[in-house]
Amino acid sequence: MSRWADFVVVRRYAVLGAVVAALLALGGYGLGLGDRLSADGWDDPGSDSVRAGHIRTEAFGRDHSADVLLLFHAPDGRTVDDPVFAEAVVAHLNRLPRAHPAEIDRVNGAYWPTETGVAQPAMFGTDDHRHAFAALSLRGEDNTTLLRNYRAVRDDLASPGLTMEVAGGQVVAGTLTDTMATDQRRMELIALPVVAVLLFLVFGGVIAAALPLLAGGLTVLGAWGIIRAITQVTEVNSFVAPVVSMIGLGLAIDYGLFVVSRFREELDDGREVADAVRRTVLTAGHTVLASATIVIAAAATILLFPHGFLRSFAYGTIVTITLAALTALTVLPALLAILGARVDALGWRRLASTAHPPRAARGAESVGVSDREGPARGSDLGKGSLWWRLAGLVMRHPRAVALSVCAGLLVLVAPIGGLAFGSVSERYLPPDNGTRLAQQHFDELFPLRRADPIRLVFVSGDPLAVGAVWAAANDAPGLAGPFGVPARGTQRTEVFATEAALSDPTDARATVDYLRGLAVPPGTTMLVGGEPVIGQDSVDALVDRLPLMILAVLLVTTALLVWAFGSWVLPIKAALCNALGLGATLGILTWIFVDGHGAQLLNFTPQPIMALLLVVIVAVIYGLSTDYEVFLLSRIVEARAAGASTADAVREGTVRTGRIITAAALVLLVVTGAFAFSELLMMQYIAYGMVAALLIDATVLRLLLVPALMTWLGECCWWRPSWPKIARGDDADRAGSVSSHA
Repeated sequence: MSRWADFVVVRRYAVLGAVVAALLALGGYGLGLGDRLSADGWDDPGSDSVRAGHIRTEAFGRDHSADVLLLFHAPDGRTVDDPVFAEAVVAHLNRLPRAHPAEIDRVNGAYWPTETGVAQPAMFGTDDHRHAFAALSLRGEDNTTLLRNYRAVRDDLASPGLTMEVAGGQVVAGTLTDTMATDQRRMELIALPVVAVLLFLVFGGVIAAALPLLAGGLTVLGAWGIIRAITQVTEVNSFVAPVVSMIGLGLAIDYGLFVVSRFREELDDGREVADAVRRTVLTAGHTVLASATIVIAAAATILLFPHGFLRSFAYGTIVTITLAALTALTVLPALLAILGARVDALGWRRLASTAHPPRAARGAESVGVSDREGPARGSDLGKGSLWWRLAGLVMRHPRAVALSVCAGLLVLVAPIGGLAFGSVSERYLPPDNGTRLAQQHFDELFPLRRADPIRLVFVSGDPLAVGAVWAAANDAPGLAGPFGVPARGTQRTEVFATEAALSDPTDARATVDYLRGLAVPPGTTMLVGGEPVIGQDSVDALVDRLPLMILAVLLVTTALLVWAFGSWVLPIKAALCNALGLGATLGILTWIFVDGHGAQLLNFTPQPIMALLLVVIVAVIYGLSTDYEVFLLSRIVEARAAGASTADAVREGTVRTGRIITAAALVLLVVTGAFAFSELLMMQYIAYGMVAALLIDATVLRLLLVPALMTWLGECCWWRPSWPKIARGDDADRAGSVSSHA
């Protein structure tokens, strides 16, 4: 790392030019990313239900019966048979395929006869003749193409003179994904200016505040290009877009905040610019590297799951965090070497002195660790500041503070017992959303024509055997109506398929268990599929692998912390603290989104949480918690290596990082908090989870629990077995600090 620091200082212009040019080039290449993102990836591709869907598609072609559903309501006092009303509807239905031949294939069917679809009044109308619908088939054989075609025609689906609603599978999917795009634009328009003001208040200067923002912007641009390249070899879900913006931008700014703050501190300690940059890279830079490695490792465990959605999230997180660390280790040191003391230019002297007090105000004797003139006593470091007083209070009563904090967090963990899993649907939209209301009205008026039936797929050369199993299947519990007579495949004649609506599509387990338990004659295979079953199988796959993922996260992050700090006690303590914070966060989310507290205020419907989101929350929050742990422990270990006692080292680390960690958490709070205003429940879940985790982590854990536990443990904090050979050698137990490995 020291060689890299020297290289950046000497070749600062070359490093800056090469990296910035590369990231800008990637950003230019990534401008077309949105058109290459997929709408698929929500399911377990290896499940029997997904296999049933593939076989059915091979035998019958893709099912377009519920792509777009146009629900018509007759005017007051009239019916859908009224000649004037019917004529207007038929004219509208005939016009749509003619006006959009590249996007709309045909009218599959309707209450009235059309140019491209047959009339089926009994199937497409209500008994009172007040409501009827038509089904449009879109062109495309995959969800991404279908969704793109729907977006191209959606503004033309409604007719001004008709009372109608638009529902269907592609309509719901389009509204969900478009809401995420709106969330991203909101973050860019609102959060970034607020972050800029916040950084200016932290640094007291325009130049210093602009550097982390520059790093964040370059990170996001580079990430677009790399992710677009990934789409050339595998599908990437559209959810990756807000992930790159939220996590990548937030952490890139955080890393920039730590690097720039350390550089200003080194300058304030009287170092020359070149030496200050070297020290910054060796300390804050190496800490950023260790932190990014841990967050990336936590995200990589998501690849244990087969779901494309989760893999896309892992790709996006790994790419953005890697680039965030890259900019922190290249662009920022090079810029700092060029700017030198001008990093404080364009600032308010009074504000700058408040944000970053000069050495004399902090106490020259206590700088110790940075000066290398002796051990940091920590007795005068920031004396009188909030962090000083808080650290002193915690360290005077470590047991009482630790036990009280743990008890409080356990109270927050308690609601997690009510955590329930579900799958994504229109109910993730607000109760008053037009698309959700349209789908609900359709399902209420046509319960046997729901877009999410349960499906049976038979593979057999014996139609009689298929008939016998079909008859038994109609006795399954939870059906809203019987299965239709199995139809024979047009492309594969040995395949038969039928479907039936469920009374409650959100709870299909009893029905699925019954059907999968039926005895099937030899030579016949029956697969149970349909959206409710695909969702259930997806949840089951997640629940089965979640313990393995959690174990992998714990082992990987703990091993990396052992490597970073040498101690075996500190990583175990960090794992327990982070697990407690994660549990408290999940408890809060369960209390809000599953139990429904605040549902009216936040405008959502309490319901089981999509299991995929739980995996995302666990990986992100645990990774970020470890991230802040690294920054705090790095300064504690650094003070300890300079000869400070455990108590003095804890106070030194708390005081030196208190303001910076708080500022970094505020940056992420602003970035993620912008998504709290989303109309999409899954984004609200992630946003409020991040907000809760950051508040718990940056205050309760880092400022109270960690200092209390380390003071309580005392010299035991530094224990490690004698047999491991840490790379920096036994002689580095006291001197090998974060300057070398964290």
